[in-house]
Amino acid sequence: MNYDVIVIGGGPSGLMASIAAAEHGAKTMLIEKGNKLGKKLAISGGGRCNVTNRLPQDEVIRHIPGNGRFLYSAFSVFNNYDIIDFFEGLGVALKEEDHGRMFPVSNSAKDVVNALINKMDELQVTVKLNTPVKAVHYGKNNHMIILENGDKIETSSLVIAVGGKAVPYTGSTGDGYAWAKKAGHTITELYPTEVALTSNEDFIKQKKLQGLSLRSVELSVLNDKNKPIITHKMDMIFTHFGVSGPAVLRCSQFVVKEILKGKKQVTMHLDTLPDKNEDLLFHELLSSIEENPKRAVKNLLKGIVPERFLTFILEKNNVSDNQKAANLGKETLRSIVLDFKNFTFTVNGSLPLEKAFVTGGGVSIKEIVPNTMQSKIMDRLYFCGEILDIHGYTGGYNITSALVTGRLAGMNAAFESASTGI
Repeated sequence: MNYDVIVIGGGPSGLMASIAAAEHGAKTMLIEKGNKLGKKLAISGGGRCNVTNRLPQDEVIRHIPGNGRFLYSAFSVFNNYDIIDFFEGLGVALKEEDHGRMFPVSNSAKDVVNALINKMDELQVTVKLNTPVKAVHYGKNNHMIILENGDKIETSSLVIAVGGKAVPYTGSTGDGYAWAKKAGHTITELYPTEVALTSNEDFIKQKKLQGLSLRSVELSVLNDKNKPIITHKMDMIFTHFGVSGPAVLRCSQFVVKEILKGKKQVTMHLDTLPDKNEDLLFHELLSSIEENPKRAVKNLLKGIVPERFLTFILEKNNVSDNQKAANLGKETLRSIVLDFKNFTFTVNGSLPLEKAFVTGGGVSIKEIVPNTMQSKIMDRLYFCGEILDIHGYTGGYNITSALVTGRLAGMNAAFESASTGI
């Protein structure tokens, strides 16, 4: 069997690559080892599928801190606004939610996946499910895919779109790294991003704050000089092993990178009241305490921060539940306010890559042509999606990167196959 373009991997980048290749006239086959296409798409956005983000291009790229600048060339060909037009052209109406996130109006990821599959059917893309690839042999004029059942398929151009190693139950088990290495590519160090963090702090071990959610807090990762490397204002949650939630996930790659440099632990800074000035807050609370000397301190401070966090901070400052305001010294109040605004704790690692939402590291972008996704090392070989050393925050940024790189890989694989033939 001979094909112009073969795409390995049925995730967002692979689906888009197959459509792009077929739209540009290539006889196209998509090979997927699992029993379904678009498994990761189907669970993204809590099953609603955050297909892209409507923020301006520079903002989108800023939200892809893992080599997002590499995508400027790709975005000049096909960008986040083109993704919106593409899906609406397939009949998937989209709506904008907070922070520019775009979802299907139906709130169903299945509608997104089915629209892609239907488009592939319309373009007569051959799809092989439950078809693991055993090996890839690169040739001068064509490449050969050897399947686990022994079948051999030749292709003029090959697109590798098999993802990274995060969320392995969707099929992302790192198969493509060996094929990339065989072609001569460098795989940069793999690490978890968008991942929960672990901590050995006593209050974590004792589960004092387990399950506590904090809303719109400011969370920072600090360097050796106690200066912020990155800060995010979002929600977070304390867990039985450490911390998680949106703010933590966004900070996580910066923590992991510090630990990869050899640090045993990293300090995080938490401001639970980022919209309040520390000194003003202190004087407000001081006035309240002076005006209500007979009231319990805990009752006077109730509502400023969640009750469990307040109880924890009061206990940390040796203030009992029924201690009267008249007995609270200014220094203790200052210390309490400091904990509201400048609570620090250490983290010592993250959950493993398999538990992360996104893989950091991958095929080195230095070896990829940025406006085609073509290998600089091997003719007629293309990479797209999470196998590349590109990673962003959650919020539609990784899917955007996958769809944009998939579009370019499929399109240019078709162009190259047409110019060379098998």
